[in-house]
Amino acid sequence: MLVTVSDGKAVRIAGDPDHPVTQGFLCAKVNRYVERTYHADRLTTPLRRTGPKGSGQFEAISWDAALDEIATRLGDIARSTDGAQAILPYSYAGTMGMVQGESMDRRFFHLLGASKLDRTICAMAGTVGMRMTVGANVGADGEGVPESDLVLLWGTNTLTANPHLWPFILEARARGAPIICIDPIQTRTALQCDEWIAIRPGTDAALALGMMHVLFAKDLEDRDYLERHTLGHEELRVRAAEWTSARTAAVTGLTEDVVVSLGERYGRARAAFIRVNYGLQRHAGGGMAVRNIACLPAIAGHWRRPGGGVQLSTSANFQFDRAAISRPDLGPAVRTINMIRLGDALTLPDAGTGGPPVRALVVYNSNPAAVAPERNAVLRGLAREDLFTVVLEHFQTDTADWADIVLPATTQLEHWDVHFAYGHHYVSLNRPAITPVGEAKPNSEIFRLIAARMHMTDAAMRDDDVTIIRQALASQSPKLRGVSFDALLERGWMRLNLPTPYLPYADGAFATPSGKCELLSSRMADLGFDPLPDYIPPYESIERDPALVKRFPLTLISSPAHTFLNTTFGNITSLRRQAREPEVLLHPADAERRGIASGMTVTVHNDRGAFLARARVEPSIREGVAWAPSIWWGKLAGDGANVNQTTSQRETDLGHGPVFYDNQVEVGVA
Repeated sequence: MLVTVSDGKAVRIAGDPDHPVTQGFLCAKVNRYVERTYHADRLTTPLRRTGPKGSGQFEAISWDAALDEIATRLGDIARSTDGAQAILPYSYAGTMGMVQGESMDRRFFHLLGASKLDRTICAMAGTVGMRMTVGANVGADGEGVPESDLVLLWGTNTLTANPHLWPFILEARARGAPIICIDPIQTRTALQCDEWIAIRPGTDAALALGMMHVLFAKDLEDRDYLERHTLGHEELRVRAAEWTSARTAAVTGLTEDVVVSLGERYGRARAAFIRVNYGLQRHAGGGMAVRNIACLPAIAGHWRRPGGGVQLSTSANFQFDRAAISRPDLGPAVRTINMIRLGDALTLPDAGTGGPPVRALVVYNSNPAAVAPERNAVLRGLAREDLFTVVLEHFQTDTADWADIVLPATTQLEHWDVHFAYGHHYVSLNRPAITPVGEAKPNSEIFRLIAARMHMTDAAMRDDDVTIIRQALASQSPKLRGVSFDALLERGWMRLNLPTPYLPYADGAFATPSGKCELLSSRMADLGFDPLPDYIPPYESIERDPALVKRFPLTLISSPAHTFLNTTFGNITSLRRQAREPEVLLHPADAERRGIASGMTVTVHNDRGAFLARARVEPSIREGVAWAPSIWWGKLAGDGANVNQTTSQRETDLGHGPVFYDNQVEVGVA
């Protein structure tokens, strides 16, 4: 992106018209980044809590006072009988980039001996599903999509979550490719597609198995590719035979005709592209679902040609030297706490791990008081008087309200960084366009300062940001050959050392132990799962808990609102105005049964909690499903609650990820 600066102030932000992917435009959210940077509520000085926890009452203090207090409190805990493992970092992707996201912070906590955080909240289920099948979270190149003759947008609201892919999809359509959206909700993307398949939530793995049945039964498989480049295709043929169109339809809630037609069209296509996104892996069998879908291109041979294959992410191709920048070699071996179990970690005496209770929490690049599952448990933990909480932030978020010390952090416009991508293959250099607003400091600098106050003398804590960028790029991976700091400084972005279009598995060469696409996976068996593609029903489903479903018959999906990126941008007035207010979308039949009309205030609830929302009744959602576009800051919602009052801390089958959409609720008039 390009930032226009006048008299030292950013005045405009835009996509780089020369960039092959951004092509001169940005998403609806990032378009408001200048407004966000200079927002009236931007934190500009350190703060110390003066009122009760959660009250949001603070006084401004100096950096020296803030650093002294943090160093003293963390030092006292580290020297106590509980030790430094009683200190927990909590971060994710609020500020993207290698420097501000996983460099000096990781070094600091490693040296300190703090507990480690398993950062699973977004993509780990699908990532592991890809690894078990193709060897890495590496898939088809979006720049090849114009060559596709069939595009399946599976569990992705592309126009909201991945708009830079859309021009490539439109080019494929102009050449004759049908665009099909598979989603329980008729999203703005589904409205723009040629067909909407309203699948039952959490049954994507079953649909993939049903498609496999059609491919094998109608001789639509690529036998040569299966023989040369896959492992276990004969065993999979037997498994797929069990998934008749009738069985698949019964599980997925689709008709047999839809299942057969989809399988036939996929098999007859020359280069079908499947874009899967993270929503469809947020249930009990999410990892298996992605694994099953990742098998399809190998069965049909779509990996052979530009525009064919499946893409969950391109991130694994960005093989920065992460060990050099995060230094996992520093410090002792310690426990790891899963970030989606934060409620348990803060409320159970042994943090749910058998170790000491968490006595200090350092939050940066995240807003767990709003985004973590089972929000009521998280808030009970944050309310503990014996918990020392530090938050690095741009704004006084829900989480910041519970802090003891709040530190003002810089935005993307104010610091150095280097970025990988999820949907393309270009490394981006993030140059500071303006000086920091107020007294804000980069995350990296904040952790350097805390380390200095705690008398950490290791040289690793003295590297500056540009040095860290150079360390990240000094990788031995051939994919980063030629991508240097100096070259990025000149241009701003560079494509990885990959051909265009990139065909990762045209000739096999999968990154699995066998070197083949593992339709049959011994590693899955080692983890206790079926080695073949399987269907794992949601925890909260008619298959596994019919009594619960009877009490709470609606499956709640809480994917991001068009103008929110989780809770980022949730406080920007213009974007919040577009999101209107907390809403829940219901099918007319579900609304009629409950006496609900559009515009009514309703309560969405289950045994974990409840929140209020404005009902919107439309046929643009599958019956039995509710959609609450998210994630609202609790403090900006009328009842102080959001959708995560109802979500659980359960984990996915693979990767220990969250099950945000494995969530049964009831909706009633408030």
